[in-house]
Amino acid sequence: MAKNLMIQGTMSGAGKSILTAGILRVLRQDGYTVAPFKSQNMALNSFVTADGKEMGRAQAVQAAAAGMEPSADMNPILLKPMGDSTSQIIVNGKPIGNMRAADYFKMKKDLIPDIRAAYDRLADRSDIVVIEGAGSPVEINLRANDIVNMGLAQILDAPVLLAGNIDPGGVFAQLLGTITLMSEDEKKRVKGLIINKFRGDVSLLMPGLDMFKAYCDIPFAGVVPFVPLELDEEDSVSERLMKRVKTADTEKTIKISVVRLPYISNYTDFAVLENIPSVNLVYARSCEDMAGSDLIILPGTKNTLKDLKWLKDSGIFSQILLEKEKGTLIAGICGGFQMLGKNIDDKDCLEGGGMQEGLGLLPVSTVFSPEKTLQQVTGKIGNLSGAYSSLSGCRVSGYEIHMGVTDGKDDIYPVIECENVLGTYMHGILDSGELCRKLISIIYDKKGISAEVPEVEDASIRQNRELDKLADVLRQNLDWDLIYRAIGL
Repeated sequence: MAKNLMIQGTMSGAGKSILTAGILRVLRQDGYTVAPFKSQNMALNSFVTADGKEMGRAQAVQAAAAGMEPSADMNPILLKPMGDSTSQIIVNGKPIGNMRAADYFKMKKDLIPDIRAAYDRLADRSDIVVIEGAGSPVEINLRANDIVNMGLAQILDAPVLLAGNIDPGGVFAQLLGTITLMSEDEKKRVKGLIINKFRGDVSLLMPGLDMFKAYCDIPFAGVVPFVPLELDEEDSVSERLMKRVKTADTEKTIKISVVRLPYISNYTDFAVLENIPSVNLVYARSCEDMAGSDLIILPGTKNTLKDLKWLKDSGIFSQILLEKEKGTLIAGICGGFQMLGKNIDDKDCLEGGGMQEGLGLLPVSTVFSPEKTLQQVTGKIGNLSGAYSSLSGCRVSGYEIHMGVTDGKDDIYPVIECENVLGTYMHGILDSGELCRKLISIIYDKKGISAEVPEVEDASIRQNRELDKLADVLRQNLDWDLIYRAIGL
């Protein structure tokens, strides 16, 4: 059976997911077979495994760090918020229904056998399992039924590293307050403290580490500097979603607007666009934010009907129709693709029931069904005749996550187009460097930009490079003797 190590944080945003990924990569570089594990994740950024199961996107990134194929065992419980304190509950990669928070809280301990079984399967084929906690381990109103922090550490007999985020200030209070609220048995599990996201001269912080010993005898495992990384995040509070309007760097800079839907999901689809020098990527919440766009994208959503109503109420629905007539490129992914069609029918009341008219820009209609489509997809774009014609023949791969059945798409999938409008169910389609470069070229030609289209690397290449960069930073700034002792090696 594998040894293990758990990464907990003083709060959400402490950097647990990234630290876990980096530690996995270092251990893998040191020759160990490693696997990530997060018993319960709440996120709208999800991933589909090769065997058609859904898991948190962060654990898929951690699997890449570990050099393992992503598996739903790495994230046996995934909660996908739908609004009104309701989430879709996914267990072992498959949805079991929608629940209000209070109802889930009452039953979640019933899922401990599923958690344990998933962990054991990973442990049977690994030397070390690195476990990620969630939020804070000392939310005193939630501890009785905890299955993701100290409750899980006890179940799995895991040593713990506790991380605090210094960026907003108060990191010593974060760490000390968290430790103080732990029971004596819980404190004994904490083998080291990490200060994360430090900016500036670390020598100015060192006296504080020494002074902290008067309050707490748990040693520091390191101070990790803030390092900009191009890695997928999992929370909708991501800083990238706060980006609204950016001033163009030159007159030839192009603008791509992703509509910032209230229930946006899988916004990691657009990370590759952020790294193209000539692109101003904006997460637009209003018609004003979208002004001057060369391409408008409707992203995925966890509540298509509510977001479609929001589009109408905000005026963005009408603005998209105007932009289409002006010749602006329009695209939709997953729920955004459904909205571009003629109508959406929720006859089984999966999202509250009823039918809504879509934008009518693609000749398709969608009917929601209880059976969720979860599959990886690889294909070649067929012969397109509209504004996107130069994408014809591009090989693409990605994954589908949706409840709807859409007519009119099957013969020409993986994309469907009509003039300057394109739709697809495929998350990750933009991860192809070839497709992205051709997409930018379409916009250049349309605007009469003569500059050479920049090279765009595949997302997988970027991810691997960034994980190695992260591992280098952690190797230099963490006490690996302490960490290996904590693991028991």
